[in-house]
Amino acid sequence: MRGRLLKKLENLNKWRMQKISNRNFLVLLAFFVGIVGGLAAALLKGLTHFIASSLQDDVEWHYKYSLYLVFPLIGIFLSVLFVRKMLKGQKFEHGITPIIYSISRKSSRIEFHNVYSQIVSSALTVGFGGSCGLEAPIAYSGSAIGSNMARFFGLSYKEVTMLLACGAAAGISGAFNSPIAGMIFAIEILLTEFSIPAFIPLLISSALAAVISKLLYSEPLFHTTTTGWEVEALFFYLLLAVIIGLFTVYFSFLSQAVKQWFAKISNPYNKVWLSGISLGVLIFVFPALYGEGYLSIQQILDGRFDSILKNSLFSDYKDIGWAVMIYTILTLFGKSIASLFTINGGGNGGVFGPSLVMGGLIGFAFAFGMNQTGLVQLNVPNFVMAGMAGALAGIMHAPLTGIFLIAEITGGYTLMVPLMLVVSISYFINRAIMKHSIYTKVLAESGDLISYEDKDRTVLSMMKLRYVLETNFVRLHPKETPLDRQSDIIHSKRNIFPIVDDEGKLIGIIYSERLFAILLGEQEGKDKTFASLAQKPNDMIVETEHMEVVMGKMNRDDVWILPVVNKEGQYLGFVSKSSVFNKYRGLLVRQGMYLE
Repeated sequence: MRGRLLKKLENLNKWRMQKISNRNFLVLLAFFVGIVGGLAAALLKGLTHFIASSLQDDVEWHYKYSLYLVFPLIGIFLSVLFVRKMLKGQKFEHGITPIIYSISRKSSRIEFHNVYSQIVSSALTVGFGGSCGLEAPIAYSGSAIGSNMARFFGLSYKEVTMLLACGAAAGISGAFNSPIAGMIFAIEILLTEFSIPAFIPLLISSALAAVISKLLYSEPLFHTTTTGWEVEALFFYLLLAVIIGLFTVYFSFLSQAVKQWFAKISNPYNKVWLSGISLGVLIFVFPALYGEGYLSIQQILDGRFDSILKNSLFSDYKDIGWAVMIYTILTLFGKSIASLFTINGGGNGGVFGPSLVMGGLIGFAFAFGMNQTGLVQLNVPNFVMAGMAGALAGIMHAPLTGIFLIAEITGGYTLMVPLMLVVSISYFINRAIMKHSIYTKVLAESGDLISYEDKDRTVLSMMKLRYVLETNFVRLHPKETPLDRQSDIIHSKRNIFPIVDDEGKLIGIIYSERLFAILLGEQEGKDKTFASLAQKPNDMIVETEHMEVVMGKMNRDDVWILPVVNKEGQYLGFVSKSSVFNKYRGLLVRQGMYLE
């Protein structure tokens, strides 16, 4: 039955390839990706909020403080258990970084299980109080939808990449009901070089996802009203931008430190205990850290500035302005730790949502604190929105996404000028210090990041040594003589011969010119062993080295070919500039077709 169905689908695809051009078919698939991406976003939001409301609404209030200690632990544990038991050995990753890696190194291939596994694991994590966002998981799920749909129909790399980006745009659009921000997110983060035709599929997927998500889950993320901004407050927006930019640098460094620390813990369940208990304690002290944290931001936007203290252990101080501001700052730093502990401890989520919350808390603490001095009276909700956009731009290196996301989800288009200023300054401060975003730093360090600022380096980083390795060389044994292998030497099409011992280790090399001179004239050399005739190569390439290093060694010694060995020194083959250049040309063509 399954075989017949696959056969029919295969025949249908063949008919499609004859009747419909790939360009038109791509637009058609963008419709389906948008619809399915919107359904996935609505499902994730609905499932997460169902879990959260069930835990909070069905529990008597005087028990909640104690239960906050165990809810996050349970959520992270269930998430890890789901991944380990249900996926059984399949690779599971979280965040935006693996999506970028799949584009640059895996031909935009994303495993199918991410369509559902990202939704289930993140709903468990965040629904039980994990202090991270749902946006990265839904972007990952949407990318998997687009990637697998394109691969099913046998589309090319550039078309698979396009639909992958459509899926990510649909996920973000559906999560925030913000189609423009979803489209811009895909362009800024995933499609760093694009052409105008790329807008069409992205617009379709993003718009449809927003419609589907709104029909199924109409609750807005944020709602606020703004009457505009005052020119007199411009200096304070600039000051806020600098503060946020510096905070995003701190968060980037903290993210690296926490990741490295958790990487030292080999047992995944030890990570669960550590992160779950730590998160429970943090939420016990700072209840606003429970879940995504959007509720606290909405309460601030509604003008309930004391809400952040209201349900905490320090609620008696909610009417003291300075206490509210100090507690907000402590909550801000608690959020930075809680979100990273949740993600690295085994929970599934991203820093997209925490970035918005942390930015909003900075904007609130800044404006509210300034108002406490009595010297100025700033519009607190405006600064909250500007802070959200600035933090997103700095941490993710996505300034346009920050601007349009906040403008769309809050309806704050009248704040466009302050948003542009805060976002620009925050972005440039972080980029000047960090160079790469929190998503791309690891990929840049490993040479797996596509960069259009240095195309030569980018194309080299896309190459893998095994694809340019040449193995059709005649091996010579150290104990043999030129006379022993005379026939093989004469008939070889190569001008270089590796000398390899019984254990497969490379002893040295010898060129055909030297061997022919011996065979045709040097009588005494004919009886010498290859071990005595071997010459040391200028350098050797280890199979794990990047192509940038390989070309560096070749250029340094001005050689055209070098031997390749494994970590134990065993001979594998040779790599030549000819093979590298041929592969280089092929990748340039592929890269040129990326989004034409």
